[in-house]
Amino acid sequence: MKIVLAGGTGAIGTLLAKHWKSAGHEVVAFSRSPHLAPWEMIAWDARTIGPWAAEINGADVVVNLAGRSVNCRYTAANRKEILDSRIDATRVLGEAITRAEHPPRVWLQSSTATIYEHRYDAANDDLTGIVGVGAGAPDTWRFSIEAAQAWEATCLAVATPQTRKALLRSAMVMDRSEGGIFDTLRMLARRGLAGPAGDGKQFISWVHGDDFVAALDFLIAHDELSGPINIASPNPLPNAEFMADLRHATGAPLPSPIPIGPTPPPNSVRKPDHPATHHQRDSARVRRRSRSQRFGSMGA
Repeated sequence: MKIVLAGGTGAIGTLLAKHWKSAGHEVVAFSRSPHLAPWEMIAWDARTIGPWAAEINGADVVVNLAGRSVNCRYTAANRKEILDSRIDATRVLGEAITRAEHPPRVWLQSSTATIYEHRYDAANDDLTGIVGVGAGAPDTWRFSIEAAQAWEATCLAVATPQTRKALLRSAMVMDRSEGGIFDTLRMLARRGLAGPAGDGKQFISWVHGDDFVAALDFLIAHDELSGPINIASPNPLPNAEFMADLRHATGAPLPSPIPIGPTPPPNSVRKPDHPATHHQRDSARVRRRSRSQRFGSMGA
């Protein structure tokens, strides 16, 4: 297959590119800063149609991962860039697909499980999960949820009668690759900062990197699956338990709990997309059809 990765130079894009290249597929990655790689890298600005669009024609799969990193302070400028970068890249990628004489068979569109309401009573699956801020949640969480909804809506607004679309509502992808979320958590643990946040009861949803890759392979192979798809382990952990496991794996000491204090100014707060506040998620559709997931140790 020919697989196009838009925004394919981050930790997740690199993980996917390595997997598909080693499986014998043709991999083309779009990047605003292309560099030497074992697969083809093509420059794009993620906003306007350019020579890169020719790669869409005849491709089998397009995976859109493009968007500014959320690992930042949520200032007004950063919020705008987070939202605009996702909307612009999705819009122009959709435009390229609609222009293609031979459009891809499937478009796997990044989203986020942060789109769901924070809750303790049940998992938010992709059939009955509650999308939104939820009662009692601070207004400062609203940006992340509304950004996720706008991201999905931009993809769904593109008419692609020959291209199936799946929205990847993924939990945090745990992989040892440099620059990924697990790399960041491991660094915090080694610096003595891996204590529970608040009371530590809030759930952390996650997915192993190997299972994330396998989930995308599964989605590519199964034409009956489209729309929102949760990609998450069926075994979320309370924050305190997750951080204890992380400390054990890294040999880190037990630090003091991280207190939950007054709400910071609106321009610096976001609905957390990290271990402090994740809730439970599950994929009702993928889970019913796929093989057993693997949960190997990533080590420290």
